[in-house]
Amino acid sequence: MRSGVRLAMVVSLAPLLLLGAVVLWLVLGEETMRLSGLNAPVTITRDRLGVPTITAGSAEDAYFALGHLHAEDRLWQMELQRRVGAGRLAEILGPRALPTDRFMRTLGLYRLAEASLADLEPEVRRGLEAYAAGVNAWIGRRSVPLPAEFLLLRTSPEPWRPADTLVWGRLMALQLSGDWTEKLTRDGLAGTLTPDMMADLWPDHPPLPTRHSGLGGEVAEALLAALPPVLAPRLASNVWVVAGSRSQSGKPILANDPHLEFHAPILWYLASLSAPGLEVAGATVPGVPFHLLGHNRDIAWGCTTTHSDTIDLFVEQADGDGYLSPEGRLAFRQRQEILKVAGGDPEPLLVRETRHGPVISDLLADKAGGRILALSATALAPRQLSAQALWKVNRATDWRDFNAALEDFDAPQQNFAYADRAGHIGMVSPGRVPIRRQPTGGLPRPGWSGEFDWIGWVPYQDLPRQFDPPSGIIVNANNKVVPEGYPHHLADSWPEPYRARRIGQRLDAAPRHSARDMAALQMDRLSLMAVELKPLLLAARPLDRRSAAARTLIEAWDGEMTPERPEPLIFQAWINALQHDLLAPWLGGQLSAFRQVRPRFLKAVLSGRDVWCRDGDCPTMVGKALITALDGISRQYGEDMASWRWGKAHRAEFDALLYGYLPLLGPLTRLSAEAGGDDFTVQRGSYVMEQGAVFRQVHGAGLRAVYDLADLDDSRMVIATGQSGSPLSAHWGDFLELWRQGGMIRLKP
Repeated sequence: MRSGVRLAMVVSLAPLLLLGAVVLWLVLGEETMRLSGLNAPVTITRDRLGVPTITAGSAEDAYFALGHLHAEDRLWQMELQRRVGAGRLAEILGPRALPTDRFMRTLGLYRLAEASLADLEPEVRRGLEAYAAGVNAWIGRRSVPLPAEFLLLRTSPEPWRPADTLVWGRLMALQLSGDWTEKLTRDGLAGTLTPDMMADLWPDHPPLPTRHSGLGGEVAEALLAALPPVLAPRLASNVWVVAGSRSQSGKPILANDPHLEFHAPILWYLASLSAPGLEVAGATVPGVPFHLLGHNRDIAWGCTTTHSDTIDLFVEQADGDGYLSPEGRLAFRQRQEILKVAGGDPEPLLVRETRHGPVISDLLADKAGGRILALSATALAPRQLSAQALWKVNRATDWRDFNAALEDFDAPQQNFAYADRAGHIGMVSPGRVPIRRQPTGGLPRPGWSGEFDWIGWVPYQDLPRQFDPPSGIIVNANNKVVPEGYPHHLADSWPEPYRARRIGQRLDAAPRHSARDMAALQMDRLSLMAVELKPLLLAARPLDRRSAAARTLIEAWDGEMTPERPEPLIFQAWINALQHDLLAPWLGGQLSAFRQVRPRFLKAVLSGRDVWCRDGDCPTMVGKALITALDGISRQYGEDMASWRWGKAHRAEFDALLYGYLPLLGPLTRLSAEAGGDDFTVQRGSYVMEQGAVFRQVHGAGLRAVYDLADLDDSRMVIATGQSGSPLSAHWGDFLELWRQGGMIRLKP
């Protein structure tokens, strides 16, 4: 059966198959479980939102029960995650998934995950095995129907393996490392823009080297186009912690909201586990038995992405059927992969590797122009112990335990914030960071000379670390984590510090704070970016009466990105139109890499860098951009400016992991809510701007948590969708309204 016919059948039969699956679930969902594989009885209770509390006689039994619950509620999410990591999507989705599979098989994540299992300590392996046994116990229950997605695609899950858990960690490490796409973009533009123009776009990077890879714009663009969406960078988060001297309770308070891609269900699954030697509550990821974020009886922790430079691209020089190295000619390491395809013939894939890593340019065939580009990444290092680090963090009782646990954390580098009941606070940034012979300058570099090779890792004791600072406050919102003069290279550039500055402003505004204050701060919508750019935009005279009316609104506006007001909509449409008009004549096919607003670039242009403006007339371009913005808003929302609302244009949207791509079921299963904020507010509201002034929020805080160490049993959390992966479950989206309003539930071990 060809893929087009298969897809048509899925679309046409989807509603009937989904309804049948739900009817079976309703009939059988309350069956009492009697399962082999447990050492003793396990008690599972759920609250009104489906959040489970597991009480077990051993940690292994608790992990078994969690695996069973993850499979019951989120098996399709788990199936997709492991198939993405293994490069096996085309087996169920057909030829359309082959580009993703080819890329993932070239990277070899699953092979690495399988091999690294042996490096884990026995207790950690037992936890992974018990979890896998719990997943498989649910899969093996013939009286319970599989999720409807399996019926739609006429497939069934294979038994869960520990490697299926470990591959997710490597996949996430790549998703949280965005510097390789930046390096390709910079390389593609290096031959087009002047060094000063490159500095406008990347103000923190060192000057362009006189000699770089020479990949060329076409090859760089082709590689960026070949990057699977599942590996697109997913960057940003907030975490802060105050000491007892700055809290109303007299004990530390920690707040964390990680920012990732929106989909339904959201990545996170809340759970509480209680067993001898294990008392932990917080956020898990289906497919992984250990809590990524949360608290136990003694400590609480949260994290953000460090944005360190942990991926390099090396241009190799061919030498016959091999390639050159400082030691002379070397042979490629090669392996043959077979990609199975639903509705098609199996496809062979030859993967080549150099001493630097897999050759990703082979995926371009003729578009590579004979160039050989290899990828080095900490996520591809053979030995990975991050799962073991989480196992230990879940059991840590003090700062020493916490630091010792995170020494095993390999990739991606993260900023782990910490608080304990004894009153201590801290932050450490574990993860492998390469030491290079020479800095790369943020570009692909020659691989044959060895001058840019990795020669080791930054020692763990040298990584950024804070403990009980005199201020009593630690904040990170992906901003720079090292002072000037830090002896190691972590990154050439860091995200804009607007969120961190705003958090600091709010914390400095009062001598002491409550957990309620922290939750309110997570919903803060004041855009310091808007406050900074507004006077520069208003310096240009309006070009017509409608623009003058909009300008009057913006002039009186305080920068709050509230969903009920028109000013945020006008402002966001204006700066997006302006950035597009400034960059489009220069960037060509690379323009799509600049969808996110770059405030420092706009600030430079509006402060005198008129080389980007037509005929050097920046004020006219600013005025025309406002007219373009108002035209788009009027077409979508009418002419009455007073009736425009940011929330109507800026909706948080959560598409189902499969149904979102089906024309009949996509709109029916989508979860959506009006949202405030923008890309630079504490309440993160990252969006994709679409035609017609639609600013669809696709990235933000899918989880929020606040921990007051005076009473960890009163810890508060919320996820954005629901615990269930079934659109017709009562728990598909029952967290959404609570999340939208900034509410939380109590979660204790």
